[in-house]
Amino acid sequence: MLISIVAIIIGFGMDLVLGDPRAIPHPVVIMGKLISLLEKILRRIFPKTVKGENLAGLTLWIIMCILSFGVPFALILLSRKVGWWLELILSSIMCWQILATKSLKDESMKVYRALLHEGTEAGRRAVSMIVGRDTERLSREGVIKACVETVAENSSDGVVAPMFFAAIGGAPLGMLYKAVNTMDSMLGYVEEPYKNIGLVPAKMDDVFNFIPARLSALIMLVAGWFMGLDVKNGWKIFKRDRMKHASPNSAQTESCLAGLLGVQLAGDAWYHGELHKKQFIGDDIRPVALNDIPLSCKVMYVMAALSLLVCCWLRVMILIALV
Repeated sequence: MLISIVAIIIGFGMDLVLGDPRAIPHPVVIMGKLISLLEKILRRIFPKTVKGENLAGLTLWIIMCILSFGVPFALILLSRKVGWWLELILSSIMCWQILATKSLKDESMKVYRALLHEGTEAGRRAVSMIVGRDTERLSREGVIKACVETVAENSSDGVVAPMFFAAIGGAPLGMLYKAVNTMDSMLGYVEEPYKNIGLVPAKMDDVFNFIPARLSALIMLVAGWFMGLDVKNGWKIFKRDRMKHASPNSAQTESCLAGLLGVQLAGDAWYHGELHKKQFIGDDIRPVALNDIPLSCKVMYVMAALSLLVCCWLRVMILIALV
């Protein structure tokens, strides 16, 4: 239905203007609380063995997917009986809440301002709000890198991918994707106590993001062209370094941004007190600079606009095919 296209556009606009207001309960917060509750319950039910914890993770994943798709789908069906206007309002709100363009920029710019006005320690505290790694050991350069890497990765996870799934299956499928991504963020670690229970959530997040991550990389290169960045180097680093990550998806956009900016990202990082050896992404043409944070945010915003066009076109093609 055309309502779904209009909802994506309105939701996109609401995200750019409103971001993530703290006063309004966010679905991801609700999902997070439910994931934590289910984790506690399922850990008690299933045996404390590798197989038992794997099954607990699978069960948690299935329950969350059913709820995150089923509840929005039921609400939209009920709203449709009242009128198209209510369906449009609900769908638009859902599309708004699955996107994170403005909130990602706002949180990243907090890191920028902390480093600019207060120093490295303040920067560490600010970046700890948006990254999963330990930040206590990060240098000033490390804080900047962590922030730029987060913008690069979440340009896919928080902007392009939710729009992509909303374009395919409307707001309910976008909500399902958000649940898949949230489960990976909360449980998809290789350290204990998440190593086994987080296996299925981590692998399924890889599956769901396989196409969006690569689409995001291509859109990022186009965004770089519009901004006059080094697209030739971006393409070169993308082809060379896009698989230099434990996840098959995370380095897709990270390699593009490293190439566009002419900097080197990634490398070793600490998670939960454990050092993880990681390959570098990009060439050390120049050191990362503080202004790379707002520049990466600008790239993300251009990406978001291009993604809206691509996803609306995709939705139109799907609707034509279904007629």
